[in-house]
Amino acid sequence: ESATATTASEEVYTGVQSVAVNTEEMSASIKEVATGSAEASNMSKEAMTQAENANRIIAELGKASEDIGNVIKVISSIAQQTNLLALNATIEAARAGDAGKGFAVVASEVKELAKQTATATEEITNKISNVQSNTNNAIHSIAEVNHAIEKLNGIATQTAAAVEEQSATTNEVSRIIGESRTEVQGITEIIRRVAMAADESATGAEQTLMAASELARMATSLSELVENARTR
Repeated sequence: ESATATTASEEVYTGVQSVAVNTEEMSASIKEVATGSAEASNMSKEAMTQAENANRIIAELGKASEDIGNVIKVISSIAQQTNLLALNATIEAARAGDAGKGFAVVASEVKELAKQTATATEEITNKISNVQSNTNNAIHSIAEVNHAIEKLNGIATQTAAAVEEQSATTNEVSRIIGESRTEVQGITEIIRRVAMAADESATGAEQTLMAASELARMATSLSELVENARTR
């Protein structure tokens, strides 16, 4: 029984040691997760800052495109007025006959220049419209990215908090297991000593029993000798 108790105690001690090792490994894993969560949170914050900067730059680009569009409108209006003036000048030159031929050539060139200006301003207006459209799409996309990053940052924060709580719990469990390991080790040593004492007692009892048996045998022999002596 003492040997069985000793074996059981040693098995308990071994089990506690195994749990302690597993707890330490789990604690190390939790620390790695905590570090990863912190890095993810920092990366999310950095990405959010970069997205905000990009959003600001694109908004400035949109404002600049709008300002350019306003300037183009003014240029287009001037080109239209110049075209009308050139047309009127051509009419007046025709009325003046030969005296207005030179003026008619200049008026024709001005009219052509106004036409080219109108065409160029129309092309620029179309391109600016495309830029403004792309800018609006980019602002919308960045807003969605910002929203996703905010969600990711929230998840990372929650994960970090949960990991921190789990780490505290694991540390407490590790402390308790460490104390239990010490106590079980002490109990195992006590049981081992008790088992040794019990074994020594059992050996002594066995020797005493053998001596008693020998004494009984000798007493029986002596009794037989006495009885034989009387009968003689």
